[in-house]
Order: sequence, then C-alpha cells, then structure tokens
Amino acid sequence: MTTETVNQVLDSTLDTVDCVENMAREVAQRAGFRGDRLNEICFAVHETTVNAVIHGNRYSPQKKVLVAISVSEAGLKIIIGDEGDGFDVEALPDPLAAQELLQDHGRGVYLSRTFMDEYHVHRRETGGTQVTLIKYFQPRESIVRRCLSGT
Repeated sequence: MTTETVNQVLDSTLDTVDCVENMAREVAQRAGFRGDRLNEICFAVHETTVNAVIHGNRYSPQKKVLVAISVSEAGLKIIIGDEGDGFDVEALPDPLAAQELLQDHGRGVYLSRTFMDEYHVHRRETGGTQVTLIKYFQPRESIVRRCLSGT
C-alpha cells in the first residue's frame, strides 16, 4: 500500500538537483526518517540527480529529469530518470582501485549503492536511464535477522 507519491518532470539544470533533494528530504522526514538514514537518502538522491542532469541529459534544455518519490509500508522508493544515452553501471571504474583513489570524481554511484538498501539501474523504454533507490524503514540487517529467527 502506497501512502504518498510525488511525481515531477523537471528541467536539466543544477537547480533541479536541489529541488529533487529537498523534495526527497521532505517526504522522507514525513515518513519518519531521521539522522544518518535521512542524510544517506539525501546524498544518494543528490548524486543520482546530478548524474541525470550532467551525464545523462548533458544539461540539454530539451531533455527532462523524471522523478517519482513514494512511501509505502516498507519504506521509501525514489525513481530518478533521464532522457540521455544511458550508461552501464557495471562498466564504471571501481572507485576503490588504486588508480581511482585520488580522483576527484567517480564515487557517487558507489556511495549511493552503499547508502541505500536497494539501488537498481535500468534503460528506459523511451531512452535514457532510470535509477531506483529504496530505503526500508527497518534496516535490511534487521529484516534478515527477523526472517532467520522466524519472528
């Protein structure tokens, strides 16, 4: 059951990054996220939206950033899409590799994957990339423990 959904179609500007991050923060706070977990959501949303604007749409005024934020009984789901050429997340360099450690870029996807409970990248049927970020109300370790213990 979804209790709240926000949908937006936004321009490919850096102002959009702040707008999407603020929307996600407000929805996440209303849903009950606080502290580090809220900051992790905001970071992942910021980095994913930056990638959509800069790398996906390349700031093109003809291309839009599509955002859907929803809250369900399980947690928060944020979908951020672009209309660019797409990318293969598996082809990204490992930011922990020795030759990448001193780079001033290239950690956004890695950290977003780390901070969120689920991180999925898909090609959109109409072109571009769609990233789905999920943060559960109950941290994943707790869910696994509960399932294993049978409670």
